[in-house]
Amino acid sequence: MRLLALALIGALTASPVLAATTYPLTLQNCGMAVTFDKAPAHVVAIKSTATELLLSLGLGDRIVGVGFQDGPLPTEFAAAGANLKVLSDKLPSQEIVLGTEPDFIYGGWESNFAADGAGERPTLAGLGVASYVAPAACRSVKPPKLSFDAIFGEFEEMGTIFDAEDAATALVATQKTSLAALAPDPRGLTAVWYSSGTKAPYVGAGNNAPAMMMDALGLKNIFADVDDGWISASWEAVVDANPDVIVLVDAAWNSAAQKKKLLAENPITSQLDAVINQRYLVIPFPASEAGVRNVPATIDMAAQLTALQFPTP
Repeated sequence: MRLLALALIGALTASPVLAATTYPLTLQNCGMAVTFDKAPAHVVAIKSTATELLLSLGLGDRIVGVGFQDGPLPTEFAAAGANLKVLSDKLPSQEIVLGTEPDFIYGGWESNFAADGAGERPTLAGLGVASYVAPAACRSVKPPKLSFDAIFGEFEEMGTIFDAEDAATALVATQKTSLAALAPDPRGLTAVWYSSGTKAPYVGAGNNAPAMMMDALGLKNIFADVDDGWISASWEAVVDANPDVIVLVDAAWNSAAQKKKLLAENPITSQLDAVINQRYLVIPFPASEAGVRNVPATIDMAAQLTALQFPTP
């Protein structure tokens, strides 16, 4: 992720000065109108994607608590996020969240806003606490197939909310430049995105971050025709497709090493060409959901893909 850090520095110094946000600001988010009378000053970030975008925009000093982080911060954010208050390793309760006296809660999943979680959004609004769901994770309103432009739109919207348009514009410009330099693999390789699961694999389907990143890499997702973000599939379906490449999501609770072991020991999957020849791409879990790490992770996987060995036609 050093690539992201260096590019951010360059873009921030070169970005134009934009007009300030005019408050009150009202926007539509996941089927709900959200109004901001001023830029949020006391923010709770739930999920790594929310925390890391705020840090990318230089807003770490606004964060009063974080919860449900999916993994350690990447190196470039380690200093800025070193003293963040962890409210819970899992989803924090409404009582704990409100104890920080937030004026804004930024959730990476819509399910974060539940009565037994951070609180339902209408209830929070009644208490004067604005809330925002990462658009790609909205379920009340089905989002369209995810694109990098949609992710950049979230960056820009967060910049508007915080009156940090310059930082958001710089971040988007940097990532667009990086993405434009990425050439899709021309070989027509097929792939499966293995997120989690043992008895049955939980895999990337056709319309969220896995599909978006595999498309950018030039990989043909074997579950691309399923209109969903992730699905529970079967090992038999994976074996029948015999993908050329397997993307492994590296999570603390189900590491890439554990996945490799399972694939090698499972009598069915052990016969896959990708398993026999160790044709794996590895991505950290926090980079596998829609957010600021997607572009750098895609570039990293492109380098991994280039290094894989395939038989000469």
